[in-house]
Amino acid sequence: MSVPKVRKSDAEWRRVLSRDVYAVLRKQATERPFSGKYHNNHATGLYRCAGCDLPLFSSKTKFDSGTGWPSFWEPIRPEHVLTSTDLSYGMIRTEVRCASCEGHLGHVFNDGPRPTGLRYCINSLALRFEAGRTDLAALAVLGLIAALTR
Repeated sequence: MSVPKVRKSDAEWRRVLSRDVYAVLRKQATERPFSGKYHNNHATGLYRCAGCDLPLFSSKTKFDSGTGWPSFWEPIRPEHVLTSTDLSYGMIRTEVRCASCEGHLGHVFNDGPRPTGLRYCINSLALRFEAGRTDLAALAVLGLIAALTR
């Protein structure tokens, strides 16, 4: 399943995103550890891209990594995230981006829990939380019901 692409000019992104969200999503900034609003969020729901609203992670796969950033062991769908090698700051890391708007989300590391062994370390500023729903199947059913009742 392909993900629809969201394309905007830099000026458009600056207009629609707050300064801090723009810095993270478009300029690969990183929020300070333990400063983000979702690192300690334990509510049930979906984490969406703050730039384009694509569902990225479920609270079902969120865990406390002790790093100060929201951490997940798996994206909601593999095709919803892109990864690439990041050589910034003299380190070799794997950057994680939204597959739709290509916004910078954070990084993925191989020190996570079972079943994947992965830790998607994501900036809170790159996310928007939607309480209550935890998977795409539920969203698809709600969308179908909404379409049928129009």
